[in-house]
Amino acid sequence: MISKKAKYAIKALKALTESYGTGPILITDIAKRENIPHKFLEGILLEMRNHGILQSQKGKGGGYLLRVDPERINLAQVIRIIDGPIAPTPCVSLNFYVRCDDCADEETCSIRPIMLRVRDANLAVYEKTTIQMLVDKNKQPI
Repeated sequence: MISKKAKYAIKALKALTESYGTGPILITDIAKRENIPHKFLEGILLEMRNHGILQSQKGKGGGYLLRVDPERINLAQVIRIIDGPIAPTPCVSLNFYVRCDDCADEETCSIRPIMLRVRDANLAVYEKTTIQMLVDKNKQPI
């Protein structure tokens, strides 16, 4: 399950995609449009900026805008930035692998193969779904 913070990040990126190419959007406008608490959204957008997804402009006419084409931003990237690992258990994580401390042997673990399938199924959807697809509802992945 993704966190509420990740859901808000996806909603904010969708709003920025809808305005892509028209200049910066104020945090207040995104917060109102997507019903996201303003202070919470500030932190999310800052985190996305720090990871190179967004850029910000200060002053009059300032705000946030996408730094990367929305066709190149997928849900897996966003979820990893906000929530960390996508895998349901640490022993099957691609980017954040940690051996499970309660497992004597990964080779004979009966849970690990199932968690690998869960991870792969989630990744298949997350990696194939771009932020642009959320705007272009007719282009959802299969």
